[in-house]
Amino acid sequence: MQYFLPLGRPGKISLCLRAGVRNLEANFDLHVKEYPTTRADPDLLHENPKIRADDVNSAFSDREVAGIISSIGGEDSIRILPYLNRDTIRSNPKILMGYSDTTTLLAYCNQLGLVTFHGPSIMAGFSQMENFPATFTTHVAEMLFHPKPSHQYSQFEVWSDGYPDWAEAGNIGKLNPAHKSDGWKWQQGTSLAKGELFGGNIEVLEWLKGTEFWPSPDFWKDKILFLETSEEKPSRAYIRRCLRNYGVQGIFEKITGLLFGRARDYSDEEKKALDENIAAVVAGEFRRRDLPIVTNMDFGHTDPQFILPLGARAEIDCEKRRFQLVEPSVH
Repeated sequence: MQYFLPLGRPGKISLCLRAGVRNLEANFDLHVKEYPTTRADPDLLHENPKIRADDVNSAFSDREVAGIISSIGGEDSIRILPYLNRDTIRSNPKILMGYSDTTTLLAYCNQLGLVTFHGPSIMAGFSQMENFPATFTTHVAEMLFHPKPSHQYSQFEVWSDGYPDWAEAGNIGKLNPAHKSDGWKWQQGTSLAKGELFGGNIEVLEWLKGTEFWPSPDFWKDKILFLETSEEKPSRAYIRRCLRNYGVQGIFEKITGLLFGRARDYSDEEKKALDENIAAVVAGEFRRRDLPIVTNMDFGHTDPQFILPLGARAEIDCEKRRFQLVEPSVH
């Protein structure tokens, strides 16, 4: 069974939620189990972060539940973290997947020892999958339900920036105009790099810095860090400052690779400038000219996106321009 939780504003777009549930059940032979806060009033959810955490705790302890998928993102998921039951989560490891605002839960539960999954949510990803290439369904099945000893990632042939307004019923499951993929951008690095995946939305990760939920200095050793930007289209200056903070913490000295998702709503010129910014900080300011950096990858706020398991070992082969998992995503 699958369980999904609200992390934002599900009340006004229940048709989109319903479409995502239908696609999960039809394509993966799942039974979706909703918990009390899934369709709760957004104001109630905002005023009571503990009740969302109660649902998360209940889902982890529920023996019928095999996986937890976020219904959508939002803006205040960090308020859930203090109410999570660490012992319950550690004792009942299972699939936990989402992206954007769900980065807080993914990052924290990964630090508790779980492999967590940065990937599509019910309303933003699974609702639209009828308009995705068949390779998306195959990828999800292999990552979550039929894992292999290794998994080589491949770019999707087309991609889209966001969705038309869900308030109009005719837009449910639709995508904004598609673009032909121009490929991943191999910015620097010549080596074969291995490490455990960790990361998420760069803006949401900023919320964790300075809190008890931010990883310890030793955590970063031999990690492959992946980052993506939200629909709010953060400026290049903002991204530069975020990366500079990672550098000052000594994180670039410890990680083995850096991956960036395709930046949503950026023009080609803006993406090029963003890539130059990344290199200017990592290679220029912090002298990691050897660190493999790949950008414009198929994860984050553009669709379709692939799934990245935090805590699973992966490999970046700069010479062959290949990125793959080197162990099963689910054990």
